[in-house]
Amino acid sequence: MSERQGQLQEAGRTFKEQVAILGGFVALFWLLEIADRLILNGALDGLGIKPRAAVGLWGIALAPFLHIGFAHVAANSIPFMVLGWFVMLDRQASFWWVTGVTAVVSGLGVWLFAPSNSVHLGASGLIFGYFGFLLLRGYFERSLKTISLSLLVLFLYGSMIWGVLPLRAGVSWQGHLFGFIGGGLAAFWLSDHKRKPTRPSALEDEIKIL
Repeated sequence: MSERQGQLQEAGRTFKEQVAILGGFVALFWLLEIADRLILNGALDGLGIKPRAAVGLWGIALAPFLHIGFAHVAANSIPFMVLGWFVMLDRQASFWWVTGVTAVVSGLGVWLFAPSNSVHLGASGLIFGYFGFLLLRGYFERSLKTISLSLLVLFLYGSMIWGVLPLRAGVSWQGHLFGFIGGGLAAFWLSDHKRKPTRPSALEDEIKIL
């Protein structure tokens, strides 16, 4: 087997893993919503984030997987797959890191600042986290690859930015805003981590001093 064939096979395996991860998330979104509508009579809708209620803290972990109706799931499925895959183009570990940071920052932001007596759920907080990560990573890393990807994301999904503003009733703009912030924080941390130079050895320190 040539080196080129080996690289192609490795790329194929990586792509299959990425599709399996993203497809698994989306399949779970749909399965939970189907069960909620057809079996549970919407009971899962009450498990989202409830601002400033102790029980609502559980929603930080649960809310990204729950939706209000099939139209809601459908609207989130494609951007989740596309933007999630763009995040994975760096490495799969970046996807898990960005997902975790975004879920926590978005969830806590909603819990702290959203209106009382409301319930917030849906994967759009994660989607806005991926959006924020992809846009701001180009700024923080300033490489041709990341800037090009940022511009592509801006071209495809730039209109999403209006979702962080309170322009539509019934939409959790707080989840969008803090999801975007979480993605930006992840972009800063990962980019800063890559830019940090390796610390010189003690011998190198001594040579420089001498």
